[in-house]
Amino acid sequence: RIDPEPSAKMVAEDKLSNPMRDIRVSKLVLNICVGESGDRLQKAAKVLEQLTGQVPVYGKARYTVRSFSIRRNEKISCSVTVRGEKAMQLLEAGLKVKEYELLRKNFSETGNFGFGIAEHIDLGIKYDPSTGIYGMDFYVCLERPGFRVARRRKMKTRVGVQHKVTKDDSIKWFQTKYEGVVLNKIPIG
Repeated sequence: RIDPEPSAKMVAEDKLSNPMRDIRVSKLVLNICVGESGDRLQKAAKVLEQLTGQVPVYGKARYTVRSFSIRRNEKISCSVTVRGEKAMQLLEAGLKVKEYELLRKNFSETGNFGFGIAEHIDLGIKYDPSTGIYGMDFYVCLERPGFRVARRRKMKTRVGVQHKVTKDDSIKWFQTKYEGVVLNKIPIG
């Protein structure tokens, strides 16, 4: 007699062996927010171009902030979206700077994560006094095979709740793939 209800252990093993459940990097977004337009922003864009070999896009201020001396629609940041093998190399370099240590709050509920580095020269770019030093944000979007159903043009549909990448999934992926450490930072007070 076959048991109609499979045990929880069997279901978990099935999920682990399913290639559609594998998590992969969808894209990596590098962002440098300078907080002003002009020469410094152009130099930051050059840094991103050196790093990725792609032309960065510029981000504009949403509204005027007098104390930051920025106006609405003024270009204040630049970013690049990297995919594929290049994204993996840059992510590896960024995590090496962070010594493979992230905080639990670096991970979002939707299974993505981000972190920042203080100096771009840590990534292996030679220091150029005329350019200066820029910090940058790394933001990593994770996905599973089959996420295309939400983006395609024809027969677009939602990704099922069981198939979405959760915070715990992304933390586990980070710990297994990079042997990373996720710290629970306790607020001081």
